[in-house]
Amino acid sequence: MMYPFMTLDDQTEIVHSEMKADGSVKVYMERPDEKDCFHYATCYLPMYKWEDVFGFSEDDMNRLKKVVESTAHLILRYSKEGGFENASCF
Repeated sequence: MMYPFMTLDDQTEIVHSEMKADGSVKVYMERPDEKDCFHYATCYLPMYKWEDVFGFSEDDMNRLKKVVESTAHLILRYSKEGGFENASCF
């Protein structure tokens, strides 16, 4: 299952999986594109392992990496609680 997390100002959607038994969480990003249909990338937390990147520029990827790094603690927390909408209050 993938849970919605954030939509950036450039229409990039960020979603994440539940936490797997090994403690990993898949974070998937995609942005609509007229020519390519979608640009996308996958990051696995907590290793910050990026793969399956298509269409994002180097600047785009630098921005996405900063967003993921600055919100990883939230993504990891929400992945244990059924996503943001099901997370308990702080």
